[in-house]
Amino acid sequence: MRIDKLLANMGYGTRQEVKTLLKSGNVRINGNPEKSAKTHVNPEEDQVTVMGEEVEYRKYIYLMMNKPGDLISATEDAHDPTVIDILQPEDQVFDPFPVGRLDKDTEGLLLITNDGQLNHRLTSPKKDVGKTYFAIIDGKVTEEDVQIFAKGITLDDGYHTKPGKLVVLHSDEVSEIELTITEGKFHQVKRMFEAIGKEVTYLKRIMVGALELDEELDLGEYRELTDEEVEYLMNITNLDS
Repeated sequence: MRIDKLLANMGYGTRQEVKTLLKSGNVRINGNPEKSAKTHVNPEEDQVTVMGEEVEYRKYIYLMMNKPGDLISATEDAHDPTVIDILQPEDQVFDPFPVGRLDKDTEGLLLITNDGQLNHRLTSPKKDVGKTYFAIIDGKVTEEDVQIFAKGITLDDGYHTKPGKLVVLHSDEVSEIELTITEGKFHQVKRMFEAIGKEVTYLKRIMVGALELDEELDLGEYRELTDEEVEYLMNITNLDS
């Protein structure tokens, strides 16, 4: 990795600011001053210091966002702002991407990382990682619906979903529910309810596996996952199917 990219990724400034830092003579590689931005280093073997302080390299970034209902779950979009657009520059330099996707108008827990392997495992149906949603439904959700969801739902395109765990929190003309599914088909939650003649009017993801959305995060806010949370995600996705 080029030394300017390493330092930029570790938060020492933009590429241009890092070049200025290098020219100042305050960057050393294995004890030797380095002024060229093009010099390559092995961040896992070479010792890099800035003004005597060792640079602690990390390859991956793991974030939890409380996604608002006006952002696209993508790295870039020609028409709408994305979840990546609202990240701080020091996080954007890791080139992260959303894990799976939430519909534009869906709020809640969205994981963002640059760890492609973890992303693949978390989104693989073979791993059966549950995603739990809170939803407001136009229509009365009944115990019969709970049983129907438990057997899987046939969607409008003929696809039969895996079983979903439906919990009715409030049943009336407008109902409140929680639903846990292990797939991520296009508009799946909305289409599952459409299949039984009901409409989702509000949708929020609240859990991935047993990892809960941090209640202290307002819409549009995010934080890094703790080491324990990252370890949990690694463990549940490492389980053999």
